[in-house]
Amino acid sequence: MKTALILGSNSDVGIASAHRFAKEGFDIYLATRNVNQSQKNLANDLAIRYQISCETFQFDALDTEVHPQFVENLPLIPDVVISVFGVLGDQEQASRNFKEAARVVNTNFLGNVSILGLFAEKFEAIGSGSIICISSVAGERGRKSNYIYGSSKAALTCYLSGLRAELSSFGVHVATVIPGFIKTKMIGDMQTPAPLTALPEEVGEAVYKAFSKKKSVIYVRGIWWLIMLIIKLIPENIFKKLNF
Repeated sequence: MKTALILGSNSDVGIASAHRFAKEGFDIYLATRNVNQSQKNLANDLAIRYQISCETFQFDALDTEVHPQFVENLPLIPDVVISVFGVLGDQEQASRNFKEAARVVNTNFLGNVSILGLFAEKFEAIGSGSIICISSVAGERGRKSNYIYGSSKAALTCYLSGLRAELSSFGVHVATVIPGFIKTKMIGDMQTPAPLTALPEEVGEAVYKAFSKKKSVIYVRGIWWLIMLIIKLIPENIFKKLNF
């Protein structure tokens, strides 16, 4: 029986990803900062619905000192690690308050570097394994509306690209999943264009496709690839005048 570890399993995308892999017969490890009753209910639901084993574990992306202990305390090394944790943060506050900026960057980037690096070592040693990580279109060009969040995701995308290149010769698969807008509690009541806004279940499906098809980079909705190509081609002197 194969096992999938979901880092950030309390998120809408984490829940959707857990369901998608459990549907394929994977045992599931749910890892989140707050193992509350809803997580326990999710674990029970997954176990009963899909006839698999499901366990919960406490995991805090910011508490990097205990990440090695977290990995060692798992019953076994999972076949696939799926990282979906992250914070959007408050751009206005983060641009004026370093503590808020650090929280966003440390969660989205350094938290992933810490935990994924540990699993990379494990996978390299055994010559197999998959790492699937959620990044963002926001990391493809800095915009005035969210450049703190965007820069953390840009760093993450670059890290995953390098990790993928390093581990490829060891038989380890690393995939970057890039959503646009996702209809989750993270964006709250923010109004986003329907054709560009994915449901959590779509992202979960993209995560599984990235794993099963051994994709390197996958956009949840393909239209975003074209949109970001256009945005990246806009000359800087024009881009900095755009209000988005």
